[in-house]
Amino acid sequence: MVVGGVFKRCGCRDAASGRPVDTTCPRLRERDHGSWHFDCAVSALPGRRGRVRRGGYLTRREAVSARDAVLGRGDEGAVVEAWTAGRWLRYWLSTRTSIRPSTLRSYSEHVERHLIPHLGRVGLGELTSRHITDMIAVLAAIDNRYGRPPTPSTLHRIRATLRSALNAAIREGLLRDNPARNIELPSPRRPQAQVWTDQRVQAWQETGQRFAVAVAVWTVQQTAAFLDFVVDDRLFAMWWLIALRGLRRGEAAGLRWVDVDLDAGVVMIGQQRLAYGHTVAVGPPKTAASRRTIALDRHTVHALRTHRRRQRAEHREAGERWLDTGYVFTTADGAPLHPDFLTRRFARLVQDSGLPPVRLHDLRHGAASLAHCAGADLKTVQEQLGHTSIVLTADTYTSVLHEQHVKAAAATARLVLAAACLVPGTRRRRRPAGGPRKTAAPQTGKPAETPPEQAFQYEGQASAGAPTCAPHAPHKDQGRIARKLYGLVKHSAPRRT
Repeated sequence: MVVGGVFKRCGCRDAASGRPVDTTCPRLRERDHGSWHFDCAVSALPGRRGRVRRGGYLTRREAVSARDAVLGRGDEGAVVEAWTAGRWLRYWLSTRTSIRPSTLRSYSEHVERHLIPHLGRVGLGELTSRHITDMIAVLAAIDNRYGRPPTPSTLHRIRATLRSALNAAIREGLLRDNPARNIELPSPRRPQAQVWTDQRVQAWQETGQRFAVAVAVWTVQQTAAFLDFVVDDRLFAMWWLIALRGLRRGEAAGLRWVDVDLDAGVVMIGQQRLAYGHTVAVGPPKTAASRRTIALDRHTVHALRTHRRRQRAEHREAGERWLDTGYVFTTADGAPLHPDFLTRRFARLVQDSGLPPVRLHDLRHGAASLAHCAGADLKTVQEQLGHTSIVLTADTYTSVLHEQHVKAAAATARLVLAAACLVPGTRRRRRPAGGPRKTAAPQTGKPAETPPEQAFQYEGQASAGAPTCAPHAPHKDQGRIARKLYGLVKHSAPRRT
């Protein structure tokens, strides 16, 4: 263990350069000018050395006592003193080499933009739940770059990043407990997809503002109108594939012809293109369930065949300038598409079409809703979208279209009305109001006939106290009444009893 030094410094700056003079200030000899600091080296982690720097002491004796206290805590205590929260967070980020680039980018944004500005100067061993709670309160009161306060989901992700970093400190023996574990945050809510109904479209046309939901879904007619509008676009096959089969943006940009079998009518999702600003990386699908095979209908196969003929024509026209990348959807010279370009292109097409606004990812939600409305069960929709859990498919991605609501309402009404026409506890229908009751069959002669006007009551003609359903006539009279009502045949001889 190397004993560190004790020195005095101040915050004065050089008059010419404006740089801090630190320990070279001539006024440091004055008793009331500057403060005392110490600096000592300790063993940080196995194979690493760290330094502990503290300052702000009024006298040299206080600085020496503080240094000796750090060095006298033993290796374990000295190691904790060597780390501030900011230093540990950056070190933890440097060790995260096996995670997805998009996850590392999210961690880095949380650390540099939120955690270090609020907790960076706090000692790692001195970090408490109070520090984290105060940070969350400040973050919740500041608008993000979009001019809106952060959502509960954003706060949960920031806390999750900090909790993961502090768990790593526990595994290294630097901490005994995780102060971010029991922080109370507002509960996040799953985004619920809302359909662009006629009333919402009218309100949007009058105000020009989209209704306040995260996910908006087109109806069947609106989806068909958009596809009809973009039928001449060179990426029409991609818009069709996303809208009907629910591919992710990166999956569509990373689709290769080697993964497409038009004769069998299948597309195999094996990779995706991920954007990190101007940088694009090719990686595996989002989850293991996202590596899937998607069936194609004959219309989608026709659209892809037409797109392939167009791409071959562009290849012949480009000549040597053509880049043979093997991707299905490319630029006019064969280069792969940037995922952000697809988002911007789709937004421009939606604006030009005059349809209510939706995001490119909302087409994926719409594809799930269309498949479910067409009769596909949730398990099939889950496998089509590549979700790990069917709960996500049911709660977030599948929204019930208005036509399905109408069918469900009509079916429910039919069920109740049919039950009202039955005698309770049986499957026999109620007798008509004022109709004949069952009596002993007449001994001789023609049985009495029930007039049609008494056997049937039409809607709006039910008497007071009579059931509102259309009751059946007795079985023995049904055929005879039908012949009289519709005049199909002449009266036949009466039945023998």
